[in-house]
Amino acid sequence: MATAKKAPAKKAAAKKAAPAKKVAAKKAAPAKKAPAKKAPAKKVVAKKAPAKKVVAKKAPAKKAPAKKRTPNAAFMKPLTLSPALSAVVGAAALPRTEIVRKLWVYIKAKGLQDKINKRMVNADEKLRAVFGKAQVSMFEMAGLIGKHVK
Repeated sequence: MATAKKAPAKKAAAKKAAPAKKVAAKKAAPAKKAPAKKAPAKKVVAKKAPAKKVVAKKAPAKKAPAKKRTPNAAFMKPLTLSPALSAVVGAAALPRTEIVRKLWVYIKAKGLQDKINKRMVNADEKLRAVFGKAQVSMFEMAGLIGKHVK
């Protein structure tokens, strides 16, 4: 590419320098171009990374043993269930976490989880009374339970 750009520049300079010799230059045979010299390819040498110093690290200070988390009292508070929900779960009062856990036990035991899309739950007659529709997403389920607890 560099040689292609240089050739027109030489012709333009020749035309400006000698406009009187224009006719003679056209009749004369065109001069052969000298083959362009290529620059030798540079060798790429990978540089070695300097050796890293090994420094003895001090052992981190021992932390106090982690305290066991205490569950939030609001999650563990027993809630009264509606008759439709107690027909599925089978208890009079349960915490919200246990209600969801027992619902999943019921769904797995009856095989109500959708075969293709595992996030969906196909409701039977008891669950349809709780959910209000035939198919529910597992993410909607907790919200729909909220209507049946006090």
